Amino acid sequence: MYEFFQNLLGPEWGFFVAAISHILLLVVVLLVAIAFLLLMDRKVWAAVQLRRGPNVVGMFGLLQSFADFFKFMLKEPVIPSGTDKAVFVIAPIVTMTLALAGWAVIPVAEGWAVSNINVGILYIFAVSSLGVYGIIMGGWASNSKYPFLGSLRSAAQMVSYEVSIGFVLITVLLWVGSLNLTDIVTHQAGGFWNWHFIALFPMFVIFFISALAETNRPPFDLPEAESELVAGYQVEYASSLYLLFMIGEYVSIVLMCALCTLLFFGGWHAPLDIAIFTWVPGVIWFAIKTTFFFFLFAMVKAMVPRYRYDQLMRLGWKVFLPVSLAFVIFEAFVLAYF
Repeated sequence: MYEFFQNLLGPEWGFFVAAISHILLLVVVLLVAIAFLLLMDRKVWAAVQLRRGPNVVGMFGLLQSFADFFKFMLKEPVIPSGTDKAVFVIAPIVTMTLALAGWAVIPVAEGWAVSNINVGILYIFAVSSLGVYGIIMGGWASNSKYPFLGSLRSAAQMVSYEVSIGFVLITVLLWVGSLNLTDIVTHQAGGFWNWHFIALFPMFVIFFISALAETNRPPFDLPEAESELVAGYQVEYASSLYLLFMIGEYVSIVLMCALCTLLFFGGWHAPLDIAIFTWVPGVIWFAIKTTFFFFLFAMVKAMVPRYRYDQLMRLGWKVFLPVSLAFVIFEAFVLAYF
């Protein structure tokens, strides 16, 4: 695509137009995929509770997410009079923008990445860490104690579990010797026995649980626990602004599922290096694995009871932090001497 636009518009404008087209294609495909993954989330939860779930709008309820989208977009946006209106509006935009920005370095297949930078892991860690600012801004700008408390709890929770996620990423980069996500996936080629979840299984478990807490998913959805904080930092939000918060949250969830696939489950590589598997395009394998992890996220939501806040903090600081740090030291010792 770069060569086509460069021949058509010249080197500078061609590169710019090609990059914009790649970004737009990624965003459109991602948002459409999230619409159906959201339906899947609701269907899985309904199946666990022995009910049907969305089944009216479209065949088998396939258009339910799009109907919800138009409902949110057509509702009148209500901004309370006591809020800081500028920050109130900017907060959900910041949340969604940062969530989408994380996908810029995700390779969905070999050579299929908007930007294949050599420090992809650092970029992901930095962008995901900034996501807490949108939540803090939304809670503070609402000028109400319930959103403010919800945003503080969410900030503490996300910061706590980012530490353990950081140590997990260190174990992966020590094992591979590169911060490039494409190199990490290439290191797992040759069959499922080369995938990192076998050698780094404890780190995979910590990463998966920490990803639930990082994205405020059950059983760690305390910032928006209806019984405690009346939906947390989103109390005063409605219509399109609330929709932006929800899109940002689900984009972050799918990003964590994609990272599970890239870091531990071979990325776009087939489980077996034989013809019956390798004829399937790599992007299809990536989509299948990411959807599988999203299904696990949905099952956890349906089956695991919510944690208390003290339990959540204890798990992050007294269990995951020392275990992940000890594993980093152990792995460094093994790689250095054996």
